[in-house]
Amino acid sequence: MPNVRANGIDIEYDECGNPNDPALLLIMGFTAQMTAWDEEFCRLLAGEGFRVIRFDNRDCGLTTKIEGGPDPDITAAIGGDASSAAYTLDDMADDAAGLLDALGVAKAHIVGASMGGMIAQLVALRHPDKALSLCSIMSSTGDRTVGEPTPEAMSALLQPIPQSRDEAIERGVSVNGIIGSPGYPTPEAKLRERSGRAYDRQFYPAGNARQLVAIMAQEDRTEALGGVDVPALVIHGAADPLVQPSGGEATAKAIPGAELLTIEGMGHDLPEQVWPLVVEAIVGNARKAVSS
Repeated sequence: MPNVRANGIDIEYDECGNPNDPALLLIMGFTAQMTAWDEEFCRLLAGEGFRVIRFDNRDCGLTTKIEGGPDPDITAAIGGDASSAAYTLDDMADDAAGLLDALGVAKAHIVGASMGGMIAQLVALRHPDKALSLCSIMSSTGDRTVGEPTPEAMSALLQPIPQSRDEAIERGVSVNGIIGSPGYPTPEAKLRERSGRAYDRQFYPAGNARQLVAIMAQEDRTEALGGVDVPALVIHGAADPLVQPSGGEATAKAIPGAELLTIEGMGHDLPEQVWPLVVEAIVGNARKAVSS
């Protein structure tokens, strides 16, 4: 996979589809590498006439690691003191916009999941000239009174760092059992294979803590989202325990004209069974931008 220099870091990315088609940028969430966007899911989008680009966020996968800054203090950040943040989600949104610039992409449809949805919102806010449309999946506005995780989901997020490949795989299975889709359970064998591949590609827990503090450091975007002026779609699982559905509802309410798609039985993942529905919704939203 190639990488480019953008916003002062080296960003690992790949793409599929016709390079002459409109670009669609996929932004993954907390601790998740770009490979968490399944290749078949990307091909489905590309088949609808898009140049689909995915990438590793900073401190994750094969993109630059942000070392040498303050030690992330997760406990303090949860308590409201995010002064140990090495960077913010604003910086990560600038990474995404910088990647588009480096690839010669003037404008793109911006799609993000979880933390990636927060980053996608910020791309639309900070770089409105680059956003053709916006899709925020299983995400929230930064208002801590909405989309709060259940205690069980938060505990899953803060489990001890795995000390081996086997432990990382077990954690992947365990976490999915708590935050995954109860209506569309992923077979355990597939979870193990997926977790093993992610571990083999890159295991970098130090970046996880910095990303988490970056989320905690972000200001409430609710008022700012009122200025988003592109077709917007919010997708959320009705059974999401990590970002509860009120987060998606608040996001859709904050963005003028946004459409809210709530998927019954879906938790905090993108199970294969919902891909056709999700792809159809993303494509429909993107085509609103073309028609307007």
